[in-house]
Amino acid sequence: MVVLMPRNSQQMERAATQFYAISAFPKVIGAIDCTHIPIKSPGGPNAENYRNRKLIFSLNVQAICDAQLYITNIVARWPGSSHDSHIFNCSVIKSRFVAGEFEDYWLLGDKGYAVKPYMMTPLRDPVTQAEKLYNESHIRTRNAVERMFGCWKRRFPALSMKIRTDIRRAQPIIVATAVLHNMCKKMREEEPPIININNHSDSPPDDSEFTGSLGRNDDRSRTNLINNYFGTM
Repeated sequence: MVVLMPRNSQQMERAATQFYAISAFPKVIGAIDCTHIPIKSPGGPNAENYRNRKLIFSLNVQAICDAQLYITNIVARWPGSSHDSHIFNCSVIKSRFVAGEFEDYWLLGDKGYAVKPYMMTPLRDPVTQAEKLYNESHIRTRNAVERMFGCWKRRFPALSMKIRTDIRRAQPIIVATAVLHNMCKKMREEEPPIININNHSDSPPDDSEFTGSLGRNDDRSRTNLINNYFGTM
């Protein structure tokens, strides 16, 4: 079981149907977020780039999952000081969405990402009933990626504690654990129990918000979704 996004219209429709079953949010084929994986200091002149906002050396790892908590895309090469939106903007997966490979489906991201025709993010201050319904459905549906991170890190405690190899080995180790996570799910391995530790204790708090400029049409898809779908519920 490898790490793959939906590859054809049938697979995309199936992924969207599974996400829709969570909280009636349409056309979602992935929930995206980043999580910090602690590493030992890489040393050298660029070592401080790997310190995150909690002053811990880490890799900021971007992952996308489906509604069944399979990891469908992973990027494990960015220093801990890198912002989530920058990682996405430099990623191949963004280029694939921009090129239209995933048709009219989209990802769900948190407030750290820019809203785009292929990226639905929560509203900062929902006012109308439709806006509130949109945000509530978005939060419940996007929670899949948080659940995936929790399960993944419980399966492989080194992802929470610290990967103590050099950074050139740490990166493929992280990707390998993503593949193994998917294999465990495919083989119906029992999920590790939730214990009283914070699986994201080494991750800086998610309090940043996208502050860059938006294009004229970037918010149109979200506005249309709110008015024409959530506004009729």
